[in-house]
Amino acid sequence: MGKLKDFTDKVWYGTGAIGLDLSYGMFNGRLSKYLTDVLGLNTNFLLYLTAAARIWDGVNDPMMGSIVDNTYTKFGKYRPWVVGGAAMNAIVLFFLFFNPGLSQGGIGLYVYIAFMYILWGMTNTTADIPYWSMVPSFTTDPNERSILATIARTFSGLGQGIVQIGAPLLLNVLGNKVVGADGSVTNVWTQHSYTVCAIICSVCLVFFAVLSMSHVKETVVTKPQEKFSFRKIFDVIRYNDQLRVFILFAMLSNTGFYTTSGVQDYFFAINIGSTSAQSVFSMFGAVGSILGLAVIPIMMKRTTRRRTYQFSLSLALAGYIGMFLSGALLKNVILMDVFFLITSIGTGSMFVSQTVFLADVVDYGEVKMGKRAESVTFSMKGFLQKMAYTIQTIILFAALGVAGYNDIKPDASGVMQYTPKVRRSVGFVAYVIPPLFMALSLIIFSTRFKLHGEYMESITEQVTKAREERIRLSQAQTNTNAGEN
Repeated sequence: MGKLKDFTDKVWYGTGAIGLDLSYGMFNGRLSKYLTDVLGLNTNFLLYLTAAARIWDGVNDPMMGSIVDNTYTKFGKYRPWVVGGAAMNAIVLFFLFFNPGLSQGGIGLYVYIAFMYILWGMTNTTADIPYWSMVPSFTTDPNERSILATIARTFSGLGQGIVQIGAPLLLNVLGNKVVGADGSVTNVWTQHSYTVCAIICSVCLVFFAVLSMSHVKETVVTKPQEKFSFRKIFDVIRYNDQLRVFILFAMLSNTGFYTTSGVQDYFFAINIGSTSAQSVFSMFGAVGSILGLAVIPIMMKRTTRRRTYQFSLSLALAGYIGMFLSGALLKNVILMDVFFLITSIGTGSMFVSQTVFLADVVDYGEVKMGKRAESVTFSMKGFLQKMAYTIQTIILFAALGVAGYNDIKPDASGVMQYTPKVRRSVGFVAYVIPPLFMALSLIIFSTRFKLHGEYMESITEQVTKAREERIRLSQAQTNTNAGEN
């Protein structure tokens, strides 16, 4: 893979993240409430389903990474998988939010959702892993990687922002409006409204994948030197100790972030009583995520990437504490929005740093193991995101189950009647879980991750020399073949 020659090339690459995060945003942010409130699925079943899906992902994700590492086509190593995976994921996303006429409570509906749920994870992996695996293959320059990761995360945040802000608005418009006896209006999100949102996200997913990959050229493609094997996957995870550390601290912080987005639909419907306020809350988050992208270049001029990441996590943690004080104690939604802005600045810069750190982990693995495994390593990014989603989903569904959410039914007008116990459970998930996981992530990163300073500079130097040697040998082989012909 050759370098992206100018800033425009980097932007074209980054646009692919919009569609990927539109799909993930629908899955992570909208799916839970759709399954419980529209399809009426039992929360205990969803607990088992998410656990089973992650067990399979533990095999499927690194397997897909190894397959990508051993891909060689005339269209490149990564691009065919990104486009093909996006197309498959778009189809599955639609069917995940579409009921083909199966009755609520019937075994057929449960089987259908379980199949589509697991299939969504598999097809998302097919596009996501090769897309993010391209980052370390473009350049070994840490600054270039930071720029590229920042641009990609900018578009990734745009995709998330569109879903978080736009989906509730569209669901309100396309759903039913129910007027209560006291004259209050309640927005009830329907099957039709969810399906339309899924269609829009599916179309955008394919569009941006094609747009991005048609402008990104793979100028150097190395033929696979070994066939796919599970042993290679296990060796990468086993011998790359910093990959294991990365998985742990990134999964914890991602769990905190995804808990916020995953509980939003319940929190604003149950605790705040206004789905319109949810869009405002999400808007503050989107602005914060954009501002967070400026943290990296500003902080890097003054300090190290390690301290920049610690600052990002600390900022996110401080924002979560402020959200608890303003929301749970002061009952001030506007002040809670402001603190969510602060949290989002921290998480926005956090995600950029994670992408760069994972690229460093690839280099570290090459030096330690003597061979490069970009896609297998980057498959851990998608897997830990799914694990973070699974942990927050298990916490959420467990809390709802204990609170008796399964026993709550809509009244004659279609409005759910929530109990105080359910409100307390949702509040606990929204206010307590995110800062707890952020704090744990900060501790583990600060004490266990060693890819920084002079040690990382030494690794980068070794990798750069190895790459230059591979290019020299490749050119020599090409010249030899040309001479023979």
